[in-house]
Amino acid sequence: MRLNRKTLLGLAVAAVAIPAAVAVIPTAQAAAGPDLLPLTVTNNSGRGEATHLYVLGVSGDKLGYVNEGGAFTPWTGGANPPAPAPDVSIDGPANGSSKTISVPKGISGRMYMSFGGKLDFKISQDGGLVQPAPWAAGDANSNILFDWSEFTYNDSGIWLNSSQVDMFAVPHSVSVTGSDGQTAKTGELKPGGRNTVIDAMKADASFSGLVQSREDGTVLRVLAPGKGADRGNFDPNYLGSYIDQAWAAYTGKDLTVKPFADQPDKIFKGRTSGDVMTFTDSTGAQVATFTKPSTANVWGCDGNLGAPNDLVVGPIARSLCAALQRTTLGTQDVEPSTDASTFYRNDPTNLYNKVIHEQMVDGKAYAFAFDDVANQESLVHSGDPTSIGITLTPFN
Repeated sequence: MRLNRKTLLGLAVAAVAIPAAVAVIPTAQAAAGPDLLPLTVTNNSGRGEATHLYVLGVSGDKLGYVNEGGAFTPWTGGANPPAPAPDVSIDGPANGSSKTISVPKGISGRMYMSFGGKLDFKISQDGGLVQPAPWAAGDANSNILFDWSEFTYNDSGIWLNSSQVDMFAVPHSVSVTGSDGQTAKTGELKPGGRNTVIDAMKADASFSGLVQSREDGTVLRVLAPGKGADRGNFDPNYLGSYIDQAWAAYTGKDLTVKPFADQPDKIFKGRTSGDVMTFTDSTGAQVATFTKPSTANVWGCDGNLGAPNDLVVGPIARSLCAALQRTTLGTQDVEPSTDASTFYRNDPTNLYNKVIHEQMVDGKAYAFAFDDVANQESLVHSGDPTSIGITLTPFN
C-alpha cells in the first residue's frame, strides 16, 4: 500500500513530516521493477550554484535516509530538543549535467534538492525528523533555495510527483520509464512560467505576502496560502465569506458527491442544516457529517475536513475539500467537478492554485493535498518501472 499524507504525518514530527502524495494504491500480487531503481537528476536550471540532493523517507515503519548507492539507514542520535542530523547530502549535478543515484524498493518519501547551501535537518528523541519549514519563524533553511519531489516505490511500482502543496520554489519536472520503453513526464512549467507565477502573486494585494526573497534579490519561493497564514503574511479568514455562501447553498437542495470515477453509481447526498452538512447513502442511511470548515481547514484539508482512509467519509471529505479549494462548491450540485474550466472562478478564489496550474505545460500540479481529485495532480506512475527522472528546469 502506498503511504498517504496522514500516515506519514504520524511517523514524523508533526508540522514538518514527509508527505508522499495522497492516493492509496492496492498492493500488487507480484513484485515489479528492480530492487534498486535508477533515479537520474538532470540540471537544466541555468544556475551556477552547487546542488545537493537528499533522499529521505519511511521504510519498514522507520524514518531514515538513502545514500547514493541506494542503501537505506534509519535515523539515530535523536534528542529533546531535536539534535542536528548528520550530513546525508549527495552531491548533485552541475548545470548542464546529470547524476544517477538509486532508490530502494519499499520506501516512501521525498527527494530534496538545494542550490548553494546545504539543508538543516534535526532528529527528535523518538527518531522523528524535523525538516525544512521556511514558513516557520526562525527556520534555519529560510534563505536557502530548495524544493522537493515526493515518491513511493514498492511491489506495485513507482509513484513520483512534484509538489506545490506547501510552496512553489524550484521549477522541475518528473518522469518515469516503464519496461515497455515508454516515458511519461509531468510537472514541467511553460517557458517563463516561474516568473509568471511570482509576478501574479506580487500583483495581487492578498497574495503578495506569500513571495519570499533573499537579500540578494533572489526569489526563493511562493508560500501556499495556508503556510502564508501560518507565518502571518496572509489573511487567515480569506475564504470565510465564500465558505459561508457555499455551505448555505445546500440548505434547500442536495449536494450529490460521486467520489469514485470507476463507480459512477456510488453516490452520497448531502444537505446542510445550520453549520452541519449531513450525508446519506443510496439507502437513505446517514453515513457522514461535516461541520462547516474554517479557511485553515480548507487549506490543510484537515480538521473539519479530515479524510480517514476509508471508503465513505474519506472520499466525501476529499471531494468537499477539492471543491472548496477550487471554489466550485455552491455553484453546482454534483461534486467533484471534472471540468477544469469550472475551477477558480469565484471571488475570492485561490489564485495560488489557479496560476500554478495555468503555467504547467499539461495543466497538472499538486497545488494542494487532494489535487488528485479529478486527476489534476502532477504524478507519474509505472507498475513495472526501469528508471525515473527529475529535471531541474530553467528559472524564468
